[in-house]
Order: sequence, then C-alpha cells, then structure tokens
Amino acid sequence: MAANAIDQTRRMLSLVTYLRERPGAHVADVARAFGITEDELISDLDVLPMCGTSFRGGDLLDIDTDGDRIWWHNPDDVAAPLRLAADEATALLVAARAVATLPGLRESDREALLRATAKLEAAAGEAAGASSRLSVTFESEGGVFAEVDRAISERRRLWVRYYSPARDELTEREVDPIRLFAVGHTYMEAWCRLSEARRTFRLDRVAEIRILDEHAAPPELELRDLSAGLVQPSADDPEVVVEVGPGGRWVAEYYPHDRAEELPDGGLRITLRTPDPASLRRLALRLGSDGRIVVPQELADNARTAAAAALAAYDG
Repeated sequence: MAANAIDQTRRMLSLVTYLRERPGAHVADVARAFGITEDELISDLDVLPMCGTSFRGGDLLDIDTDGDRIWWHNPDDVAAPLRLAADEATALLVAARAVATLPGLRESDREALLRATAKLEAAAGEAAGASSRLSVTFESEGGVFAEVDRAISERRRLWVRYYSPARDELTEREVDPIRLFAVGHTYMEAWCRLSEARRTFRLDRVAEIRILDEHAAPPELELRDLSAGLVQPSADDPEVVVEVGPGGRWVAEYYPHDRAEELPDGGLRITLRTPDPASLRRLALRLGSDGRIVVPQELADNARTAAAAALAAYDG
C-alpha cells in the first residue's frame, strides 16, 4: 500500500539527516535503508531541492544525484539555527493549535504536535501571547483529509456520502482507501466496493465520512502516473467536439485535447476524448454563450435541456 502524506513527510525529514551524515551515498543503499524503491527515492530527491530555510536560492537544499550516488553540496549553508520573526512565530503557533484539533489525527501525532507547540511558545515570548488571541477553523475538507489519512494508516475501510457532479446526486458507498494526492485539488484514490473498481474522490465533494471497523483490503493495483495530470484520456475513449468563442479559449488550456482548430470569429473547435462524456455537461453550462457541444448529438441535446431547465428555474 502506498505511503500516506504524513509518512512520506516523515521519511523525507529523516532523509535529510541521513544524507547529511553520508555524503556521496549510493542510491541503492539509501533506498534499501528506507525500505522504498529507487524510483520512490529519486522522486523524493526531486522534491528536496525545493525545500530549505527560505525561498532564496542559497537557502534551498542543493541536493542532486547522477543516478548512482547522491550529493548534498550545501549542508553547512542551511544548517544555521533558524530564527523566526514575530509574525512567523505567530503564524506557526496558530496553525499548530488548529491542526491539533483536527478530527482523525493520530493521538501520537497530536501529542508530538502539542509538545512542539509548547517549545515554540516558550521560545516565541511575547509573540506567543499574541497568537493565543487568534484562531483558525478548518473547512470540512481538512477534517476529511485527516479521516482519510488515519484510515490509510490504520488500514481501515471508509463509508462516504459523495457528491457526483456528472450525475448531480449524492451516493453512499464503502471504499478501501489507497492514497491521498494533490493535482490542483486534493483527492483520495480508493477501491470502491459499490462499483468494484478503482475510483478517485475529490475531498471537497465528500459530504460525510466515517471510519469503519472493517479491515481495508484493496486489490494489488499499479499506481497511476499522475505527472501528466489527473485526466489522461485514452485513444479508445469517446470523442467530443466543443466549439468555443474567444471567451472560451481557456478550455484548450485546461482540458487535454487531440486538436484545436481556429475558427473565423477568433474561437476554437476543440476535439477531445473522455471516458465519461456526460461529465462535460457542466463545462457546457459553465461556458454559456461562449461555447457549445457539437458532437455527440445526444450530449449536445442533453446540455441544451439542462441549460433550459436552469433558465426556467431562474424565471420561476
């Protein structure tokens, strides 16, 4: 089962300490020490150079690999003790207290966070007093994330009420969570017991969630490569043609497509593929007068009917 977000963060923090003590470490040895594949290690190494004590170039971790060995070129430059400004300490304390209240957070993680918060309060001095007058309330997605993360860690099944925009309905289902990931929004990949297939759920569309006592046992699945985006159409998927005016040209930037042909009015005729053409009905409604679905005819008719119903509701 894939590591969850918190486990991966722990591993990468440990990786920094490990590499500092072992300059020129071999990729195979490090992967073996952390119990991960070499590809997973390389993926971590691609992220580490974006981390550091600030976003200035000299404060970022200068770590690279030639595929065989790993080199950290500036360990001494980023090892100086971090000093927080008053506003930074306040932000950290407020965030830490808010995270500590999340439902579903593992008790050991909550206790560790509270210990770290107490140390930060002691070091922050007057800033700690200012932070105590501020509070943050997470929207529901934060709680859903915590529940999913806990279920992955404890390998337990989830019950969810989920809103499907393509069908405009709420469904109830039990799922075995596989992993959390972010591509624009935060998603859970899971094995859905209702459809008996792998499904992806956007966390902000989860209306209700509950961890069940049943052990999660998703089938062994090869994780999808999401580097090219969440939606990766297949050549076997149905073809949809959308015509947009100048105000709808953004569609070609956000939707993977086979081709985009210029139209005389400055718009585009966009041909794309999708496993679920009905999901594009919302796109047609969003475009309004800036675009329309041309092919397939059934979907075009469906979109016009939905638009007419929406206008009738406003008139009513």
